[in-house]
Amino acid sequence: MESIRVILLPGSVLPAEPAYTGLIEALGPDVHAVAKDLELYAGDEPPVDWSLDTEIDGVLREADALGWEAFHLVGYSGGGAAALAFAAKHPDRLLSLALLEPAWAGSWDWSPAHAALWKEYEQLEALPPEQFLPAFMRLGVRPDVVLPPPPDGPPPPWMAKRPAGIKAFLRTFKTYDLDRARLAALRPPVFFALGGLSNPDDYGEIATRLARVFFPDFHLEVFPKRHHFDPPHRIEPQRLAGLLRRHWEQAEGKG
Repeated sequence: MESIRVILLPGSVLPAEPAYTGLIEALGPDVHAVAKDLELYAGDEPPVDWSLDTEIDGVLREADALGWEAFHLVGYSGGGAAALAFAAKHPDRLLSLALLEPAWAGSWDWSPAHAALWKEYEQLEALPPEQFLPAFMRLGVRPDVVLPPPPDGPPPPWMAKRPAGIKAFLRTFKTYDLDRARLAALRPPVFFALGGLSNPDDYGEIATRLARVFFPDFHLEVFPKRHHFDPPHRIEPQRLAGLLRRHWEQAEGKG
């Protein structure tokens, strides 16, 4: 039997391999899952012309190098926004789409609370690096969530790139034209994983908006004890793996 073919895109902080190791193990040997790092971090600084289109091109190169004409695409946070952009431009390459709290989902039909939150995100860009990441994380969760302290010891070398990378995402979200009409017509099934402790004015609003407006086949799964910075692909990989396998098997007509 042919393996299930999946490309996994990480968020703007943790690299792809540590982000998805647990999930790939839980998926089992019959899933050919490729954890692909973001093009954003290919060099020491974000490319000056970087946008979500850069990530789209990277996914296409990865799929073509693997010989995959069609595949399943999974994206978390910033990678989820890139996955949505890919779905809008290349729906013919997708067997299904899975969104793990995408960081952004277009600039239309925002609720007043979501618009107010994005004004707070914009204000982060003026902060120095040591203040930027803690403030960024605080906006992504409910007010009563206690975020863990940074790990002991020096940060890994890749962490130095992350403030500039997150700011690059925030900048491209202001100008990127995510094609609403093409998303509304997307035929492959869409899975959305939402943390119950994530900021409802951010990721909850995105889930509600996408479920209401788009996708003929949309499934929302809530993880009540999770939030954006302890996501199910790292903390509950077995449960998420089972849900994704069912999603993919149904998309391929096996479920």
